[in-house]
Amino acid sequence: MRGPRPEDFDTNAGHPTPTFPAGGSRKKGMGVRTWLVLCSSGKEQATEAGKHTIMRRTGLPARDLRILDPLLSYPSTVLGRERAIVINLEHIKAIITGQEVLILNSKDPSVAPFIEELQRRIRCHHHATKPQEGVNTEGAAQGEAGTSQLFGEEAKKGAKQSLGNQDGSKVLPFEFVALEACLEAAITSLESEAVRLELEAHPALDKLTIKISTLNLERVRQIKSRLVAITGRVQKVRDELEKLLNDDEDMAEMYLTDKLAQKLENSSASSTSDTVVVDLPEGDEDDRHHLPFFYHDLARFRTEVSSESCHRGSDAHNLLMRAHSALSRNSRGTSSTRSGMTNKLNVQELEMLLEAYFVQIDGTLNKLSTLTEYVDDTEDYINIMLDDKQNNLLQMGVMLTTAGLVMSLFIAVAGVFGMNINIELFNDEVAGPGKFMWTVVGGTAGSLFLYFGAIGWYKHSRLLE
Repeated sequence: MRGPRPEDFDTNAGHPTPTFPAGGSRKKGMGVRTWLVLCSSGKEQATEAGKHTIMRRTGLPARDLRILDPLLSYPSTVLGRERAIVINLEHIKAIITGQEVLILNSKDPSVAPFIEELQRRIRCHHHATKPQEGVNTEGAAQGEAGTSQLFGEEAKKGAKQSLGNQDGSKVLPFEFVALEACLEAAITSLESEAVRLELEAHPALDKLTIKISTLNLERVRQIKSRLVAITGRVQKVRDELEKLLNDDEDMAEMYLTDKLAQKLENSSASSTSDTVVVDLPEGDEDDRHHLPFFYHDLARFRTEVSSESCHRGSDAHNLLMRAHSALSRNSRGTSSTRSGMTNKLNVQELEMLLEAYFVQIDGTLNKLSTLTEYVDDTEDYINIMLDDKQNNLLQMGVMLTTAGLVMSLFIAVAGVFGMNINIELFNDEVAGPGKFMWTVVGGTAGSLFLYFGAIGWYKHSRLLE
C-alpha cells in the first residue's frame, strides 16, 4: 500500500501567501542611523549603520547603545567598556574606541563646534605621534621580512611610543584626547548657560525688590525654573565624574590603547611560546617562561621544528597542538592579571584629567548654588514685604471697624431724636434750637473721644507687648 505523497499536504491552507514589494527589496530597518566617524588621523566619514553593526564594531552591548538613543531621555553618563567608551553628556552622544570616534547627532547645529574642535585635537595628536608611527612601521616591515616575533614586538613598541612626542614629552592616548574634548565641550556649554542665566537673574530680582508686579513675578518664576533645570544637569555631570574618580576599576577600563598594546604583546608572546616548547626537552619545563627570545634563536627553533615535523609526521604535529593550547591558556590567564595591574598603575593620568574638569564643573555648581541662595533671599524679602503690607491692611481694618462702632453710637443718638416722644428738648418754647445744637456737638465730640481713646489704647497695648 502506497503512503501519502508530499504534495498531498497543503501547509498554506487557510493562510494567504506572503507578498513582497516589486524588486525583491524589503523596507529599510528602523534602527539604521547616520553616524559620523572620525578616525585617528582626523578624517571624517558619514556612514549609516544599524544597532547590530555598531555592536560588532565597538563590542558594546545593546543596553549601552540604548543610552545614546535620542528618543529616550537618559541622564549624563560616561561608561568605560572593554573596547570603547560611551559618552552621553548633554548634547554630545559619541562612542570612543582606540582608533576612531563615532558621533550620533552630528547634524545638530549645537554639535558642529564640538566636531570642529575634536577634529583639530585629533589632527594635532596625529601630527605629534606621526614620527614615531613612521619608525614603528619601518620596524614592523623589517620584522615581517625576518620573523613574526619581531613584528609583534615592534607593534607593541609602536602602541607605547605613540604616547610620546617628538621632543620626548608625554602625549595623551587617542581615547583620552577625544574624552577631553567631550568633557570640555559639555562643561563649557553648561558654564556658559549658567553665566547667561546669572546675567539675566540679577536685574530681574532687583526690579522685583523695587516693585512687586505681575510682570516681574513672572520673569522671576521663569528664571527660577531654568535655574532648577540647569542645576540638576550640572549636578548629574558632577556626580558622574565623582563616581569615576572614586572607582579605579572604571578608570582602568578606559585605557583602550594600553589594552590594545597588551593584546599585541600577549599574541606575540603566545606565538613565541608555541615555537619554543617543541625545541625543549621534557625535563626543562620549568625554564619555559624564562627563555631569552632572540631573533637567531627563533630562526633556529623554526628550522628544527620544520625538520622534526618532516621526520615525526603526525606525532610532532599533535605535540605542537597540545603545547599551543596549554600555553595559550596560560598566557591568557597571566595577561589579564598583568593588564589589570598595569591599568591600576597608570590610572593617575586619567585621574588628573578628570579632576581638572571635576573642579571646573564643581565651580559651576557652586556658582549656581550661590544664585539659588540669592533667589531664595529675594523670595524671603518679598514675603516679608507682603507680610508687612498685609499687617498694614489688618491695622486699617481694625481702625475702620472701631470708627464704625463709634459712629453707630452717634447714629443711636440721632435715632433717639427721631422718635415721636414728648420731652422738653422738643418743645421750642422751653429748649429752642440752641440746646439742640449743643446736643449735636456734644454727641459728635463724645464719639470722637471714644474713637481716639480706643486707638490709643490699642497702640499702647502693642507697645507693652
